[in-house]
Amino acid sequence: MHPAARTRTTFRAGPTPVPQPRSRRIRSLIDADALRVLHRAARVLLDDLPDLTDRLLAVLREQEPAYRTALENDHTATWQEVCRSLRHSVTSLLDPRGTREAAHRCTWRIGVTRAEQGLPLDALLHAFRLGGSLVWQRLVEETTRSEPEDIRLLVHVATDVWNFVDEHCTLVADAYRQAERQLAWRRENRVRLLAAALLDGTSRIADLPETAERLCLPEHGRYVVVAVAGGRTQDLPPGGSAYWHAGVDVDHGIVLVGDGRRGDETGGEADRDPVAALALSTDGPAGRRIGVGSAVTGLAAVGDARRLADLALSICPPGGGTIRLTEHLPEALVVSCPELGATLTERVLGPLLRLEPADRDVLLDTLVAWFACEGSAQRAGQRLYCHRNTVLNRLRRCEQLIGRSLARPHDVVEISLALTARRLLRG
Repeated sequence: MHPAARTRTTFRAGPTPVPQPRSRRIRSLIDADALRVLHRAARVLLDDLPDLTDRLLAVLREQEPAYRTALENDHTATWQEVCRSLRHSVTSLLDPRGTREAAHRCTWRIGVTRAEQGLPLDALLHAFRLGGSLVWQRLVEETTRSEPEDIRLLVHVATDVWNFVDEHCTLVADAYRQAERQLAWRRENRVRLLAAALLDGTSRIADLPETAERLCLPEHGRYVVVAVAGGRTQDLPPGGSAYWHAGVDVDHGIVLVGDGRRGDETGGEADRDPVAALALSTDGPAGRRIGVGSAVTGLAAVGDARRLADLALSICPPGGGTIRLTEHLPEALVVSCPELGATLTERVLGPLLRLEPADRDVLLDTLVAWFACEGSAQRAGQRLYCHRNTVLNRLRRCEQLIGRSLARPHDVVEISLALTARRLLRG
């Protein structure tokens, strides 16, 4: 008995009486009536879907220039897209769970398609909100026409209708942005592939106009290729005057140095172009090496220019610097065929190289100093901290060992190239 008495007392005086089930039942009845009104109006909208589509397209044509263009370009496809979207919107009012996935797929496809077509995202979101507004307006109009007294019940489902609109606006925006990112990646990847083919010399002639357009460079311009190792290329010229292609160890820049209309056969005028001067600047991080090939005409020749730039880069000292191929042609000749360079070194300097290391190094250093000082024994002696007669004696000994004379131009060329080959090909 006591528990029953306590229960009745609590029921009378407690702050939260139990009529909650009754409250929920009343709300459920209201929801059921509201859903009945909503479904009745939604079925009318489904039957009148073509007219609903025409009304939305008329509003879009008036308010959204992007959709005006889409309608002019392909009215049928745009009409069908809008009609499908509206059908999913209305059927979702009748069967939210059963139609949810299909509605999501439809909205996602619209977002992807419109991103690929370049329709602005703002215009797309505006279209979805206008579609939601139109559906709600027609629901109100139909209920007012058929059962005016039920219009108050329709308010109870307004939140559900607008939640659906917001959900699909978010979904279409996500689809659009994801497609946009994929398109951007494809464009960037296409540019990289075109540039790589250009630098490798494997570009097809048919691809050159597209390559020129995507790289923002004239097809028939005059170019040098710059090879950069040991540092980033962000501080070298960007954009319209050059395209930079990042590699694993070496970055390559296709640098425009002339428009191809000046008729400069030697490339001298083009090489003095201010763009080229900026590209060939040695300012940069310590250890960065830059090799600059000679100028070529037309994008079709960029593959050759790249090989020349790599050749120039191979001559760069390990500590960094800039080597322009046109200023180091003897070194380039040696490096371009290492086998011949090694053969030349052995044939010309072989007897000298087989001396004892101390004796060998003194004679080689003397030869190198004499060439660096342009054949002046006096200045070579100053560089080596010895008398000029000592230099001359060492040079005569070199001549006797290698069987060549420093007074004969042909022999001088051979000795100079052999010394260059030994310096560049060692190790």
